[in-house]
Amino acid sequence: MLEKGNLHTLVVGGTRGLGRELVQTLATENHVLSVIGRSAPSDSDAKIPNVDYRALDLLDQSRLKKTLGEIVSCRGKLNNLVFFQRYRGDGDSWEGEIQTSLTATMNTIQHLTDDFRPGENNAIVIVGSIASHFIADEQPLSYHVGKAGLGQLVRYYAVELGRKGIRVNSVSPGTTVKEESLEFYSQNPRLREMYESITPLGRMGTSAEVAEVIAFLCSPKASFVTGQNIVVDGGVSLQSQESLVRKLSPVGNLNVTRKPGPELD
Repeated sequence: MLEKGNLHTLVVGGTRGLGRELVQTLATENHVLSVIGRSAPSDSDAKIPNVDYRALDLLDQSRLKKTLGEIVSCRGKLNNLVFFQRYRGDGDSWEGEIQTSLTATMNTIQHLTDDFRPGENNAIVIVGSIASHFIADEQPLSYHVGKAGLGQLVRYYAVELGRKGIRVNSVSPGTTVKEESLEFYSQNPRLREMYESITPLGRMGTSAEVAEVIAFLCSPKASFVTGQNIVVDGGVSLQSQESLVRKLSPVGNLNVTRKPGPELD
């Protein structure tokens, strides 16, 4: 059971990528962590103290409900609940994404609403995407609709759960370097240079930096922040697409004298 002073954080989708990074970050801050994921953790992750891993398909609603009950029963009420999951199956992408991103998130929140520690700084954080506002042509329609739906889900639950002392926020990462992608970017330096050239901060972000923002939202330092989305992309999404195209295009590098004309509104 959870001891007084320890924060209990449940991470959904915490065995790879950004979710795995958050588990490692919060473990150094002495959180007691419960982690749900489709895949088993690596051998090294399985040895992290105070972390309990459970393999689960979120689309199995009856098993999800049972597992959530077991986590609270065995490890105590929650302080934080963080969602990273997305659909990665081979079936119908529309049904799979909506069920995984929206339905599973809703079911989990609804089931755990009364299982947060009363009178403490409690938080729910949902990891979204800038594809909730923009179109990423490498992703299907279902991904865009699912991420956009999560934004409204965050706002709804921020109002619904505020009186229960639960804050609800989201984080939308841009392209980041994760442990799983380090080798890819080292083998594709021109792609990394391109990302760096279009990022106002002049470099690519890391999964650790995204995890730190989520950790902030789960901390007392964010005690009056709810219903918000924080974009963690180094400023890429602040720029107009036209400006980015000119920057990347050989034509855009020509010394062209521009005639006066209509500007962007």
